[in-house]
Amino acid sequence: MSATETYTEEELVMLLKQRSRQGFDYLYRQYAGALYGLILKVVTNEETARDVLQEAFVKIWNNIDKFDATKGRLYTWMLNLARNAAIDKLRSRGEIMRGKIHTGDDIVYKQEQELRTEQQTDTIGLKAMVAELEPGYRTIVELAYFKGYTLDEISRTMDIPLGTVKTRMRKAISVLREHYNI
Repeated sequence: MSATETYTEEELVMLLKQRSRQGFDYLYRQYAGALYGLILKVVTNEETARDVLQEAFVKIWNNIDKFDATKGRLYTWMLNLARNAAIDKLRSRGEIMRGKIHTGDDIVYKQEQELRTEQQTDTIGLKAMVAELEPGYRTIVELAYFKGYTLDEISRTMDIPLGTVKTRMRKAISVLREHYNI
Protein backbone atom coordinates (compact mmCIF):
# COMPACT_ATOMS: atom_id res chain seq x y z
CA MET A 1 0.00 0.00 0.00
CA SER A 2 1.32 3.43 -0.87
CA ALA A 3 1.42 6.10 1.81
CA THR A 4 -1.16 8.17 -0.07
CA GLU A 5 -3.75 5.40 -0.53
CA THR A 6 -7.03 6.10 1.23
CA TYR A 7 -10.26 4.19 1.66
CA THR A 8 -13.86 5.21 1.93
CA GLU A 9 -15.61 4.13 5.11
CA GLU A 10 -17.42 1.38 3.21
CA GLU A 11 -14.16 0.07 1.70
CA LEU A 12 -12.44 0.13 5.07
CA VAL A 13 -15.28 -1.76 6.79
CA MET A 14 -15.25 -4.33 4.00
CA LEU A 15 -11.47 -4.82 4.39
CA LEU A 16 -11.82 -5.19 8.15
CA LYS A 17 -14.62 -7.73 7.79
CA GLN A 18 -12.35 -9.66 5.41
CA ARG A 19 -9.67 -9.58 8.15
CA SER A 20 -7.30 -7.57 5.97
CA ARG A 21 -4.05 -6.66 7.70
CA GLN A 22 -3.73 -3.74 5.27
CA GLY A 23 -7.15 -2.46 6.31
CA PHE A 24 -6.33 -2.76 10.00
CA ASP A 25 -3.00 -0.95 9.56
CA TYR A 26 -4.79 1.87 7.76
CA LEU A 27 -7.47 2.01 10.46
CA TYR A 28 -4.85 2.23 13.20
CA ARG A 29 -2.87 4.97 11.45
CA GLN A 30 -5.98 7.02 10.78
CA TYR A 31 -7.77 6.71 14.12
CA ALA A 32 -5.30 5.80 16.88
CA GLY A 33 -4.55 9.43 17.71
CA ALA A 34 -8.19 10.44 18.05
CA LEU A 35 -9.10 7.38 20.09
CA TYR A 36 -6.05 7.81 22.33
CA GLY A 37 -7.07 11.42 23.03
CA LEU A 38 -10.56 10.33 24.01
CA ILE A 39 -9.28 7.52 26.22
CA LEU A 40 -6.73 9.80 27.91
CA LYS A 41 -9.50 12.24 28.83
CA VAL A 42 -11.30 9.39 30.60
CA VAL A 43 -8.46 7.57 32.38
CA THR A 44 -6.02 10.55 32.73
CA ASN A 45 -2.97 8.27 32.88
CA GLU A 46 -0.82 7.91 29.74
CA GLU A 47 0.33 4.35 30.38
CA THR A 48 -3.19 3.16 31.15
CA ALA A 49 -4.49 5.06 28.12
CA ARG A 50 -2.01 3.25 25.84
CA ASP A 51 -3.14 -0.11 27.28
CA VAL A 52 -6.79 0.77 26.81
CA LEU A 53 -6.10 1.92 23.24
CA GLN A 54 -4.71 -1.50 22.42
CA GLU A 55 -7.70 -3.17 24.09
CA ALA A 56 -10.04 -0.91 22.11
CA PHE A 57 -8.44 -1.88 18.80
CA VAL A 58 -8.69 -5.56 19.73
CA LYS A 59 -12.41 -5.02 20.45
CA ILE A 60 -12.83 -3.21 17.14
CA TRP A 61 -11.10 -6.07 15.30
CA ASN A 62 -13.06 -8.77 17.12
CA ASN A 63 -16.43 -7.02 16.82
CA ILE A 64 -16.26 -5.47 13.34
CA ASP A 65 -18.97 -7.88 12.16
CA LYS A 66 -21.33 -6.22 14.67
CA PHE A 67 -20.82 -2.78 13.10
CA ASP A 68 -23.98 -1.65 11.32
CA ALA A 69 -23.50 1.28 8.93
CA THR A 70 -27.24 1.97 9.00
CA LYS A 71 -26.99 2.89 12.68
CA GLY A 72 -24.10 5.33 12.41
CA ARG A 73 -20.60 6.03 11.25
CA LEU A 74 -17.61 3.77 11.87
CA TYR A 75 -15.84 6.57 13.72
CA THR A 76 -18.72 7.03 16.16
CA TRP A 77 -18.93 3.29 16.75
CA MET A 78 -15.18 3.15 17.47
CA LEU A 79 -15.39 6.17 19.79
CA ASN A 80 -18.10 4.41 21.78
CA LEU A 81 -16.05 1.20 22.01
CA ALA A 82 -12.96 3.13 23.11
CA ARG A 83 -14.85 5.20 25.68
CA ASN A 84 -16.53 2.11 27.11
CA ALA A 85 -13.20 0.28 27.28
CA ALA A 86 -11.72 3.21 29.23
CA ILE A 87 -14.64 3.32 31.66
CA ASP A 88 -14.49 -0.46 32.07
CA LYS A 89 -10.78 -0.17 32.94
CA LEU A 90 -11.56 2.32 35.69
CA ARG A 91 -14.45 0.23 36.97
CA SER A 92 -12.21 -2.82 37.15
CA ARG A 93 -9.83 -0.84 39.32
CA GLY A 94 -12.58 0.40 41.60
CA GLU A 95 -12.16 3.99 40.44
CA ILE A 96 -15.70 4.46 39.18
CA MET A 97 -17.11 7.92 39.79
CA ARG A 98 -15.70 9.96 42.67
CA GLY A 99 -14.40 12.38 40.07
CA LYS A 100 -11.91 9.94 38.54
CA ILE A 101 -13.82 9.30 35.34
CA HIS A 102 -13.45 12.36 33.19
CA THR A 103 -15.78 11.81 30.29
CA GLY A 104 -15.94 15.47 29.39
CA ASP A 105 -19.46 16.41 28.49
CA ASP A 106 -20.08 12.94 27.12
CA ILE A 107 -17.18 12.98 24.70
CA VAL A 108 -18.65 10.80 21.99
CA TYR A 109 -21.88 12.76 21.89
CA LYS A 110 -19.95 16.00 21.93
CA GLN A 111 -17.69 14.90 19.07
CA GLU A 112 -20.60 14.13 16.76
CA GLN A 113 -23.46 16.36 17.91
CA GLU A 114 -22.15 19.40 19.76
CA LEU A 115 -23.09 22.11 17.30
CA ARG A 116 -26.57 20.80 16.54
CA THR A 117 -27.36 20.24 20.22
CA GLU A 118 -26.10 23.66 21.23
CA GLN A 119 -28.29 25.28 18.61
CA GLN A 120 -31.35 23.32 19.78
CA THR A 121 -30.63 24.05 23.44
CA ASP A 122 -30.11 27.74 22.75
CA THR A 123 -33.31 27.88 20.74
CA ILE A 124 -35.46 26.59 23.57
CA GLY A 125 -33.41 28.33 26.29
CA LEU A 126 -33.05 25.17 28.35
CA LYS A 127 -29.62 26.01 29.76
CA ALA A 128 -30.83 29.42 30.88
CA MET A 129 -33.84 27.82 32.57
CA VAL A 130 -31.71 25.27 34.38
CA ALA A 131 -29.18 27.94 35.39
CA GLU A 132 -31.89 29.64 37.44
CA LEU A 133 -32.46 26.57 39.63
CA GLU A 134 -31.01 26.32 43.13
CA PRO A 135 -27.47 24.85 42.97
CA GLY A 136 -28.42 21.44 44.39
CA TYR A 137 -31.17 21.01 41.83
CA ARG A 138 -29.19 22.53 38.98
CA THR A 139 -26.26 20.13 39.40
CA ILE A 140 -28.51 17.08 39.33
CA VAL A 141 -30.37 18.26 36.22
CA GLU A 142 -27.11 19.15 34.44
CA LEU A 143 -25.54 15.77 35.23
CA ALA A 144 -28.63 13.87 34.12
CA TYR A 145 -29.71 15.78 31.04
CA PHE A 146 -26.55 17.42 29.72
CA LYS A 147 -23.94 14.80 30.69
CA GLY A 148 -25.99 11.62 30.51
CA TYR A 149 -25.45 10.38 34.06
CA THR A 150 -27.91 7.92 35.55
CA LEU A 151 -29.51 8.75 38.88
CA ASP A 152 -27.35 6.08 40.53
CA GLU A 153 -24.19 7.61 39.05
CA ILE A 154 -25.29 11.06 40.25
CA SER A 155 -25.80 9.62 43.73
CA ARG A 156 -22.29 8.19 43.80
CA THR A 157 -20.69 11.26 42.20
CA MET A 158 -22.32 13.71 44.58
CA ASP A 159 -22.07 11.30 47.54
CA ILE A 160 -25.74 11.68 48.45
CA PRO A 161 -28.41 8.99 48.86
CA LEU A 162 -30.23 7.82 45.72
CA GLY A 163 -33.57 8.76 47.28
CA THR A 164 -32.34 12.33 47.75
CA VAL A 165 -31.29 12.50 44.10
CA LYS A 166 -34.72 11.28 42.97
CA THR A 167 -36.51 13.76 45.23
CA ARG A 168 -34.38 16.68 44.06
CA MET A 169 -34.86 15.67 40.42
CA ARG A 170 -38.64 15.58 40.83
CA LYS A 171 -38.58 18.94 42.62
CA ALA A 172 -36.35 20.50 39.94
CA ILE A 173 -38.65 19.34 37.15
CA SER A 174 -41.66 20.57 39.10
CA VAL A 175 -40.05 24.00 39.57
CA LEU A 176 -39.21 24.20 35.86
CA ARG A 177 -42.77 23.24 34.91
CA GLU A 178 -44.31 25.80 37.27
CA HIS A 179 -41.96 28.61 36.35
CA TYR A 180 -42.02 28.08 32.59
CA ASN A 181 -45.52 26.63 32.18
CA ILE A 182 -44.10 23.50 30.61
